[in-house]
Amino acid sequence: MEPRAIWYTGQRGVAIRPAKLGEGELLLRMVASGLSRGTERIVWSGAVPESERTRMALQTQEGDFGFPVKYGYAAVARIEEGPERLRGRLVFAMHPHQTLFRLPLEAVHVLPSTLPPARATLAANMETALNAIWDAQLRPGSRVAVIGAGLVGCLTAYLAARIGKAKVTLADKIESRQTLASELRVSFASAKNRLSEMSTVFHCSASAGGLAAAIDALEFEGQVIEMSWYGAEPVPVPLGGAFHANRLSIRCSQVGHVAPGRRASVSHAERMRTAIGLLDDPALDALVTHHMPFEEAETLLPERLTEGADGIATAITYG
Repeated sequence: MEPRAIWYTGQRGVAIRPAKLGEGELLLRMVASGLSRGTERIVWSGAVPESERTRMALQTQEGDFGFPVKYGYAAVARIEEGPERLRGRLVFAMHPHQTLFRLPLEAVHVLPSTLPPARATLAANMETALNAIWDAQLRPGSRVAVIGAGLVGCLTAYLAARIGKAKVTLADKIESRQTLASELRVSFASAKNRLSEMSTVFHCSASAGGLAAAIDALEFEGQVIEMSWYGAEPVPVPLGGAFHANRLSIRCSQVGHVAPGRRASVSHAERMRTAIGLLDDPALDALVTHHMPFEEAETLLPERLTEGADGIATAITYG
């Protein structure tokens, strides 16, 4: 059977087209793949900056950001060919949305047999959240806020409470996400209300207003961990007022490198294995709010990528 994949075709178009099988000793059949809505929206809309196109390119990518391009990095697949001990096992891989593909063994992570495929699609975003927690070096009991209750924001809030042992408030303009915060066992605040006296604020809303609110919420010598990616969009940063007098700081967290405090002892593969292990909580199933059949992606995917689309995570299902 010829492999088929989801391609971004330009002018916000989506198409299912043939794709290369790839190389490696493993033959993998996709079971589910996760839509990384923030990053893939930027790809789909043609907003990847020229300066970042080489850095963003995946080894498993086909095409380029000038279109058409096959892009995505949250694949859960079953091994059909490979070492006998692994045949039939589910694995996670950084691969675009594609029905059938090959990879070398070192490019996959074998998943626990108890981990549902839809939840496993969250692994790449969980790794991003984990790296941010390591970047922040949270103190147990500290007051922490996360602005932006999208997928990365929700996972960051969850980990700040679970492994950071912080007192966490998740803030968003969509007030119905209070229910989701409860599922994740963190507090919730409407974005309409001002936060204050926070030692750390993780900013995940990808908006200038959210960044300003994050800075405004800090206590003396507090820090913003900036996790949003804006593509080519310029973003104003309010550095007036009490920013200098309060000795505030803004730091970037980006998953391309392991956080400095762990880099000497933790490899990228070990960090991913840790992230997968942290998906053991059924409460995280609440984050997968939409399921989309692969065969309907041409029609349904643009709706999921539109700014302001409802829900949190989308799992694309195969077969």
